[in-house]
Amino acid sequence: ICISIFSDPMKRENYSEVNEFIFQGFSSFQEHQIVLFVVFLALYILTLAGNTIIVTIISMDRHLHTPMYFFLSMLSISETLYTLVIVPRMLASLTGLNQPISKAGCATQMFFFITLAINNCFLLTAMGYDRYVAICNPLRYTVIMDKKMCAKLLCGACSIGLTVATVQIASVFRLSFCETKVPHYFCDILQVMKLSCADTTIHDIINLIISSLVIVVPMGLVFISYVLIIATILKIASAEGRQKAFATCASHITVVIVHYGCASIAYLKPKSENTRDQDQLISVTYTVFTPLLNPVVYTLRNKEVKDALCRAVGRKPLS
Repeated sequence: ICISIFSDPMKRENYSEVNEFIFQGFSSFQEHQIVLFVVFLALYILTLAGNTIIVTIISMDRHLHTPMYFFLSMLSISETLYTLVIVPRMLASLTGLNQPISKAGCATQMFFFITLAINNCFLLTAMGYDRYVAICNPLRYTVIMDKKMCAKLLCGACSIGLTVATVQIASVFRLSFCETKVPHYFCDILQVMKLSCADTTIHDIINLIISSLVIVVPMGLVFISYVLIIATILKIASAEGRQKAFATCASHITVVIVHYGCASIAYLKPKSENTRDQDQLISVTYTVFTPLLNPVVYTLRNKEVKDALCRAVGRKPLS
């Protein structure tokens, strides 16, 4: 995620102020738009259904009323809102209903996208901390990870996202824009910045620095947590105990690798390294596929969630 702090007073001469934008979307895939629409619609429905099921199961099943699943339910809610911000308009553009978006509408979409994306990053960090306490300090787990601590971690994740998004939107939309066509299917900051009349070199440098902090800091905290977790697990005498400990972390590790991997490729790469089609492919990965990964991984790989699903439909838990 990127932040823009300075605005350049140098503007191009002879421009008309732009008050709305047009998404070019997947214009280079014209012959495949119907296929893309069907695929993305199916994935979108599965994402909404999967995350809704996770939130419902966790709220209904008392066995899942633990900090780990509290953060999982918050992540599912955040991922659902995240897709609602981006995917419906993308689907509309694939059907030919590509209406212009006002500057205020673009700023609103960008605000919620940034807020929720950063919120997701730090929720994954909170989940990593929860696993660290559970495995490395199990006797004090219930004392450390009480309701107050969970609330603090959740509020911290939300506050960071809101703060970064507010600063970013305020700075980016102080700029004047000379172009109307956004070479993307949503108001991504990197693409909107390209439409500015100003020289954005300083903005790009600051964006890269802040992106690095927003992505690398939580990713680094998760990495440290798992170094300590692995060191503790390796000290467990029994193979069964080690396997059980690793199993409790497997789902989270999978989601973390894909989530931070996509974010790093999208926002930490050199400015002109990828083509427009490559940028869109990366964006589809983290706006369409990654939100679906959460319910898929936690329902297929997590025994407690699968057992809760069995109880919900009246079947015996899996052995």
